Amino acid sequence: MREIQFREALREAMSEEMRRDGSIFLMGEEVAEYNGAYKVSQGMLDEFGPDRVIDTPIAELGFAGIGTGAAMNGLRPIIEFMTFNFSLVAIDQIINSAAKILSMSGGQYNCPIVFRGPTGNAGQLGAQHSQNFENWFANTPGLKVVVPSNPYDAKGLLKTSIRDNDPVIFMESELMYGDKGEVPTEEYLIPIGVADVKRAGTDVTIVSFGKIMKVALAASQELEKEGISAEVVDLRTVRPIDYATVVESVKKTNRLVIVEEAWPLSSISTELTYHVQKHAFDYLDAPIHRINSMDVPLPYAPTLIQAILPNVERTVKAVKAVMYKA
Repeated sequence: MREIQFREALREAMSEEMRRDGSIFLMGEEVAEYNGAYKVSQGMLDEFGPDRVIDTPIAELGFAGIGTGAAMNGLRPIIEFMTFNFSLVAIDQIINSAAKILSMSGGQYNCPIVFRGPTGNAGQLGAQHSQNFENWFANTPGLKVVVPSNPYDAKGLLKTSIRDNDPVIFMESELMYGDKGEVPTEEYLIPIGVADVKRAGTDVTIVSFGKIMKVALAASQELEKEGISAEVVDLRTVRPIDYATVVESVKKTNRLVIVEEAWPLSSISTELTYHVQKHAFDYLDAPIHRINSMDVPLPYAPTLIQAILPNVERTVKAVKAVMYKA
């Protein structure tokens, strides 16, 4: 099977869906003439023209509102944020319009729109450009929130998201756009709300999603050297969450460590901890451990960034704590 980059998988997903359905269009800053800030939309303007690949001003509230209105009137927009940090400017349209219109209209209006772009830390970009918003949007009824970890999942999940009749928040990472992975040439879809066991194991369950899956998988390889078999579960979507897969894994391994980049308060790891202790308490041989970013704005210094973010060392330490009940 061929290997392509994460950005290429996203581009293929959008282009294939736009060829299939003329109501789909892409809108955002630099998506057209510049071929995308991260070259995700490279070549799409040439193929689909300026009516369907649309450059916008630096006005997230404005073009998110245009997209939401277009979705309510029969089109299927893809709205790209250069970073989800900028979605804060548009959050009123996302949460108070797109997420609520189906309910507030009594089912008369769907809002089939995808808001996509990078989330989380991407190096020395400062505190205002390095935040995680997966748990923010996952807190909102009416939204679906997708966070893929590799090119294969990214393409299949984005195609499904574009076809979905509800608004979908599709979160990527600037640090993953160059990642390569096997992606088939034939069409495939991945359902929203289905987790994937990336690595089978027997001693402990490690749950993560998005780019932090790299940390979880690397930690599982380090643990294997010490005779600890870790099962690694990739949530893939954080609204809805596939609780069943996590619970079944914990019933097998009897231990759980959750690794997530977001701050600890009101995080996805908090929600998972509550759900597992409620539905698999009798199977747990140790308290659940979670690893989040430290509860501070992300600093600029690379040494401090490394100290604050989830990493392999912290993950291995947490696994050993649940193994030996430290």
